[in-house]
Amino acid sequence: MLPESDSVSLCLSFADKLFGKRLLQAGRHIMSHKSWMKTVPTENCDVLMTFADTTDDHTLLWLLNHIRLGIPELIIQIRHHKHTHVYAFFITATYENLLRGAEEMGLRKPVKPEFGAGTRSFSCEEDYIYENIESELCFFTSQERQSIIKYWLDNLRAKNGEALHNINFLEGQPIIPELSARGVIRQVFPLHEQRILSQLMKSWVQAVCEKQPLDDICDYFGVKIAMYFAWLGFYTTSMLYPAVIGFVLWMLTESDQTSRDICCVVFALFNVVWATLFLERWKRRGAELAYKWGTLDTPPESLEEPRPQFRGVKRCSPVTGCEEVYYPPWRRRVFRWLVSLPICLLCLCFVFLVMLICFELQEFVMGIKEMPRLARFIPKIMLAITVTACDEVYRKIACWLNDMENYRLQSAYEKNLIIKMVLFQFVNSYLSLFYIGFYLKDMERLKEVRGHPSGQCPCMNKCNIATSYNIIHDLTGFVCLYWSASCVCVNYNLALSLMCHYLLHHFHSRNLVFGCNILEIGTGVTGSLGVTA
Repeated sequence: MLPESDSVSLCLSFADKLFGKRLLQAGRHIMSHKSWMKTVPTENCDVLMTFADTTDDHTLLWLLNHIRLGIPELIIQIRHHKHTHVYAFFITATYENLLRGAEEMGLRKPVKPEFGAGTRSFSCEEDYIYENIESELCFFTSQERQSIIKYWLDNLRAKNGEALHNINFLEGQPIIPELSARGVIRQVFPLHEQRILSQLMKSWVQAVCEKQPLDDICDYFGVKIAMYFAWLGFYTTSMLYPAVIGFVLWMLTESDQTSRDICCVVFALFNVVWATLFLERWKRRGAELAYKWGTLDTPPESLEEPRPQFRGVKRCSPVTGCEEVYYPPWRRRVFRWLVSLPICLLCLCFVFLVMLICFELQEFVMGIKEMPRLARFIPKIMLAITVTACDEVYRKIACWLNDMENYRLQSAYEKNLIIKMVLFQFVNSYLSLFYIGFYLKDMERLKEVRGHPSGQCPCMNKCNIATSYNIIHDLTGFVCLYWSASCVCVNYNLALSLMCHYLLHHFHSRNLVFGCNILEIGTGVTGSLGVTA
């Protein structure tokens, strides 16, 4: 959702100078920036493309011409923001063109019961068999419309010898991703639909004790995001069992050490059994949702389209005989072993070194009796801030390494990116806990809290440091969103509204968050089981 701003419009004389006589009619469609900064109705705009404030007129006209020639199905409106001096393309398409785009994508849609029910890839020749085909408003969800437009934009490719200023395109190279990487295009993102967003706020965010509207989430955010929240709700519900058992064991535990050890062993064994049953139950639940949402029989890798960002040399395919883009696998393996692996190890070693320095500093601070009480928290805060900053840096490093490895398929790209990011997340979050439990092996000092002069054992200080990082990491996104809203001169009410929509906006804009968060929580379960054992 975009910030609110003062109303402004493009004058026709300026439009004539910038875009020529063919675009004079664009002035009729220019809305105030207050309307721009709010949610734009989907019948007028589905996807917004913004440019850097340094983008010149020639670049805008060049890209506009290529989009209109390469993707004539799209309807583009041009608008300008007065205060930020940013131009934007408001992009949508007609219903008939969206139907053709759905067929190109192989979009699966539900079939009418009299034709067999279930889901099937859309076909314009047999459009009568699909449910709600007669209704332009009900057949496509906002997420499906936006996905079709994004599919077209990602597949807008350059011809041989085309260039824009100092950017030389290869034949068949995607134009939009390259301009985004060069900073010409600032953002390409879908817009929220206020009506549906308000319904989700009432039925999902504000409904505490009710089931999640997973079907509505799937229609609005897509299958990946809906599957993530389905897994998160399933995981949260399943955590009730170890919570109840843990509370009962805590009540039954006596003051002697033998009783505590027995309960600890029983609880550890229960966690192992619970984790196994939880995994099997989720497999069944996930398959049920995948069948319901039409993703159970996804096409195999041989039928998956290459990523628009995939680069290589053109060759004749030895299998199909058609021309294809080829990248030697040995180059990817060489880069992975000689570049990616050393960089990942170096980053992990840096985290370990920072952790040791903060731990030693904490020991030194705790040994000084005259040290003020507030000063004792300095090492904890230093580690939490450092690791949080490193986490953002590592995220960018992981994305860069994954881009350089140049994976052909989107599924392979996401899989390897998730592995890199989860490796960083696991080390950042749980290295300190394993260091205390398995390297120091100082569990007795952890128990003997009263024996330490300061009333707190050193191991507990280390645990507090790790906990401080997790708290700061979770609050970073929330605070940054509020700060970003304030910096662009958004009023207080809109800033609060943005924070209320934080989860919705955050997961709408990041497709990889599903796999990353599942594995992050999964590593949390693994780390907890390891420390418990």
